[in-house]
Amino acid sequence: MAKKKYSEIELKIKNYIAPEINHAFQKSVSYSQYSLWASCPYKWYLTYVENKQPYQASIHTVFGTAFHETLQSYITTMYNESGAAADKMDLESLFQERFREIYAKEYKAAGTHFTDATQMSEFFDDGIAILRWLKTRRNKIFTIRKMKLLGIELPLLLKLSNNIYYKAFIDFALYDEDLNKVYIYDIKTSTRGWSDNEKRDDQKTAQVLLYKEYFARQFGWDVDQIEVEFFIVKRKIYEQAEYPIPRLQSFRPASGKNKRKQAIDNFEAFIKDCFDEVGKPQIKSYLKNAGEKSCKWCPYKDNQELCDKVASSV
Repeated sequence: MAKKKYSEIELKIKNYIAPEINHAFQKSVSYSQYSLWASCPYKWYLTYVENKQPYQASIHTVFGTAFHETLQSYITTMYNESGAAADKMDLESLFQERFREIYAKEYKAAGTHFTDATQMSEFFDDGIAILRWLKTRRNKIFTIRKMKLLGIELPLLLKLSNNIYYKAFIDFALYDEDLNKVYIYDIKTSTRGWSDNEKRDDQKTAQVLLYKEYFARQFGWDVDQIEVEFFIVKRKIYEQAEYPIPRLQSFRPASGKNKRKQAIDNFEAFIKDCFDEVGKPQIKSYLKNAGEKSCKWCPYKDNQELCDKVASSV
């Protein structure tokens, strides 16, 4: 059997030794932490410093996790074996298994049911409809020739400052041998896709901009040879539309030098606001960004003892 020939970026990833974090005095921060802080610094403080957030289970989380894992398994088979092998997969059974297991896990953690049979059936049917749509269009959506799978849940762990590390897991990444380019994808499940306003949301698009910048730094790869894309799947489509509406929405945000700098500056502002010079969370008065948008899904909105929903400034 011929020995597999690895590309330069594959060898960089294969040989990379991630730093070890001593959680006694070192912290890892993620995009989700930054996003929470950007929405409301006080909410971040209650969640990550005071540890006040109640456990929240939702059918959206169950669906999103089950779909991610099913799609990632499909992609792994497609690139590590073949498109034909991927086509033979029983994605519906796999999704059903993951959907049930994740729901059972969330139910046990929450201690109660957080949905009903009708809603569960609706979300499950939506997932099956998406998977069927993707599978019948595999050749149009995924390019296999001269493309290599670099990883599923590919870890990023990079030191940013004293005892502070950036931590992330890329949903999947591909390498184009002909173009010598890396393609980083983040899978999003959405009800009807992203609106133009969502695409213009710098806070939302910052996630993949950070991926691009920190992937380049971690693996010593030319940042200009990296493309980032949101792989957005829609649970619902307008059945009565004049033309067929695709279940997939691909979105590549602008990720040039200026846009990346903006995302990194904002992320570093979060770290400066929340951690001291040795990396410890700061105990102080945080901005309370009370408002309809930031409070709508806040787990503290009905707890007057923790938050009176009155905006503050610092």
